[in-house]
Amino acid sequence: MNETNSAADNSHDLYAVRKGKLDRMRAGGFDPFRAEWKQTHTSKEAVESFDPNTPEGENSQHEVSVAGRILVYRLMGKASFLKILDRDGIIQLYVSRDALPEGVYNDDFKKNIDIGDIIGARGKLFKTKTGEITVRVSEYKMLSKSLRPLPEKWHGLTDDEQRYRQRYLDLIVNQDSRKRFFLRSRIVRQIREFLWERGFVEVETPCLNAIAGGAAARPFITHFNALDCTFYLRIALELYLKRMLVGGFDRVFEMSRVFRNEGLDRKHNPEFTMLEVYQAYSDYRGMMEMIRSMILSICKNILGTTTIERADGGTIELGGEWREVTYSELVKQAIGHEHWFEYSRDEKMRVYEKFISDNSLKISVDPKLEDHEITDDVYGKLVEPNLIQPTFVTQIPRQLCPLAKLNKDNPNVLDVFELCINGQEIAPAYSEQNDPFIQREMFEAQVGEEKQNLDEDFLTALEYGMPPAGGMGVGIDRLVILLTGAANIRDTILFPSLKPDTGRAEASGSNKDAG
Repeated sequence: MNETNSAADNSHDLYAVRKGKLDRMRAGGFDPFRAEWKQTHTSKEAVESFDPNTPEGENSQHEVSVAGRILVYRLMGKASFLKILDRDGIIQLYVSRDALPEGVYNDDFKKNIDIGDIIGARGKLFKTKTGEITVRVSEYKMLSKSLRPLPEKWHGLTDDEQRYRQRYLDLIVNQDSRKRFFLRSRIVRQIREFLWERGFVEVETPCLNAIAGGAAARPFITHFNALDCTFYLRIALELYLKRMLVGGFDRVFEMSRVFRNEGLDRKHNPEFTMLEVYQAYSDYRGMMEMIRSMILSICKNILGTTTIERADGGTIELGGEWREVTYSELVKQAIGHEHWFEYSRDEKMRVYEKFISDNSLKISVDPKLEDHEITDDVYGKLVEPNLIQPTFVTQIPRQLCPLAKLNKDNPNVLDVFELCINGQEIAPAYSEQNDPFIQREMFEAQVGEEKQNLDEDFLTALEYGMPPAGGMGVGIDRLVILLTGAANIRDTILFPSLKPDTGRAEASGSNKDAG
């Protein structure tokens, strides 16, 4: 029974058809789940190896062995054209009755092949009349039988939930997704090479922490059975990496998963990838140079451009000057009150709520916010979303980060920056606090009465002496959003956090284009 002539679009019926083919193959003594295939070329390598001087329609003398998943299958009587997908892309195969051993084409190939199957093929290259480099197949093997039909070629996976839950299908049928995740891998590699060239050492620190520290976030909590105590999945990498500075690792970084038991939205996923970098004898301005140079190295070596296209048709220029502006200037401009920071907490709340009402903004304000939290709410809702071009926001209020150096001229602010591009924070950086007494004071102000949450071992480490240092965190997923034009953080994470599926998700599609 030919799948493409089946009247049923029901995936269960198609599964039964394919299962019947599988049973027939096994009954004939062949198991279509092979252990290996000697692949000599990827699709790209095969095409590049073709001699351009070979006349049209003639075989080159170069034989290749390729393998991949069938995406297109067109039966043309005594011959068939297929297109298979491998890690480098797509290559066309030409399979004819006369080129295969007697009976193989009619009794095996035509009866058993389906779109989605993974096959290996060997043969010489030739160029078709349309100019497409093609493998003239002299040998083929079924490597893995696909029992479920792929989504339809022209519609693909249009449901985001299914795309994220069955990412493997998304990667098969959605070329944009494939390209984005290959690009993500190259971006991560370039970041590592950039840091290695600057003498940084990559280390690994614990995922399970006895104290959740290094950031202000709700942790995931677990129980460590062997030690019979509560542990937390890390919310940051910072405190262990600073211990490395104390231990003499002057340039150190880690790129790892961190976990924050908080909201899900376009910019946030509870499990995400963070790069943290610490350089002794530097400061936050040293980190400014580093992040700009790092991103430009990605533009040069991976993207080939410093201009990023936005979904709204605008562009972001990474190759020009990057603006530097203070947090207070931006807040005052956004709210329209020059003396905002002189107001009482209640005055700020009244001004903020009136501004929202006057401008018909669809945002809400939590009435329980403290003084500095009201200001940061203004920044987060009215300022940051409008910082499209690269902007270093400096002199953040001291209440927002207990781990940074206080500014010498104004102890109410910190020597930090937040790099914002495309309306979101990409990288915060500090001149790191290395005074153990000030650090203890700022920790205690953060935790309030919950003194048990102080990381006493980290404070002890500071008492042995930590060199002055600049430190920086980079949200890798957000950076990939920026550099690849993704619409959502879930589009940059292979397997994003999802609520467990109560039913069994199955892709459906009839593959009507197969014949």
